[in-house]
Amino acid sequence: MTYSDAQVSAAAAAMDKYRGGDKGEVGAALAVVGLSADRAAKEARIRDDMIRVARRSGASLRQLAEVSGLDRKTVTAIVAEDVRAPD
Repeated sequence: MTYSDAQVSAAAAAMDKYRGGDKGEVGAALAVVGLSADRAAKEARIRDDMIRVARRSGASLRQLAEVSGLDRKTVTAIVAEDVRAPD
């Protein structure tokens, strides 16, 4: 796999953002934690979008709670945030 200079620079900037001035093991650990948190937030947004799609398609709140591992109250809140663009 090859990466462009822009991709490498973006990755280095992302790591530096979380690493701060810390070098070595602490800096590396901070970079991993920060990048993991970013990834988890992105995955949660994708999950929430898919919950709303499934609900619009007819899935019950119970089904959504079961497959997502979330409680019904949380699923209900996610579904309530459905802000579909007008047709």
